[in-house]
Amino acid sequence: MAPPLVDPAFWRDRTVLLTGHTGFKGAWLSLWLQALGARVVGFAGGVPSAPSLYELARVADGLTEVAADIRDLGAVRNAFTRHEPELVIHMAAQPLVRRSFADPRSTYEINVLGTVNVLEAARATPSVRAVVNVTSDKCYANPPGREPRPFVETDPLGGHDPYSSSKACAELVVEAYRWSFPGSVLLASARAGNVIGGGDWGEDRLIPDIMRGALQGEPIAVRNPEAVRPWQHVLNPLSGYLRLAAALHGDAELQGGWNFGPQQDDARPVRWIADRLTELWPDELRWELDEGQHPREAHFLSLDSTKARDGLGWTPTWGLGDALQSIVAWYGALRDGEDMRAATLAQIESFTAATVRDQPASSAG
Repeated sequence: MAPPLVDPAFWRDRTVLLTGHTGFKGAWLSLWLQALGARVVGFAGGVPSAPSLYELARVADGLTEVAADIRDLGAVRNAFTRHEPELVIHMAAQPLVRRSFADPRSTYEINVLGTVNVLEAARATPSVRAVVNVTSDKCYANPPGREPRPFVETDPLGGHDPYSSSKACAELVVEAYRWSFPGSVLLASARAGNVIGGGDWGEDRLIPDIMRGALQGEPIAVRNPEAVRPWQHVLNPLSGYLRLAAALHGDAELQGGWNFGPQQDDARPVRWIADRLTELWPDELRWELDEGQHPREAHFLSLDSTKARDGLGWTPTWGLGDALQSIVAWYGALRDGEDMRAATLAQIESFTAATVRDQPASSAG
């Protein structure tokens, strides 16, 4: 049998400090780490939405929680000192482009200074072996008129909006620490974007807006229907983060930036996604064009994940069709009153089984 993409034997009984564990991606990763047998320490300032995957799936039941602000260096240092993590996955962020226009200052404070605080605490904590800093596909410079090709890790960083700029800044911070303090903690950055999945309640995001409309029986307002995005189920990049962290733990050569994007065929227009979800949802569901004023967004974003494929043996497991079906199943289970912790863990188990089935036998362990 092929080895698993994410090896439970590596994660079992290791202490992992996960910042941003109450967010959409953080809650999925928290549950997955719990299922792998890791000792999870979650660090977050609160639950970012109501409802939330974190509360619906009772994520707190299987971890140690530190309720504090990532901008508070003393609180970050205390969490590292008290819990002595071996691995750190830094996901705490202000993750919304539109909110960054309304509050650019806190966006930079959270996304940039929060990263500085994590790295400061990590290099002062002897137990820490490796840190994976999670940013975004939007960290790349994407000026008007740029050739519409997938981004590679060596492309210039940048950003025209505060969110994108803050993520590029966080990448530069990681690189500065990597070169300025060699031999202390191994550092890598993981870049992914437009993740989708059950339990996402983020504001001004396509899938949450559509599924809220589905649950409430209301039409959905869709902006920028022709914009192309690299859609992927949240478990795809999370498997990459776990794969990277485990490999980085034992190999300093793996430091630096890594893209985790879907297959190129899964970069589809917003319109296609909205139409497909209206087909899959068992009840009536329709969308309409939102003709209001909106901040400028890049028309095309796509990542080249060749480096992750060749260097880590990683490939996306669920294609877009699987992702959309799993989303409809998740929100359908919520509508039907099912146990959402069990439903979410069942999807992780199904994804894990698919990674074992689909991985070539020669993949790195």
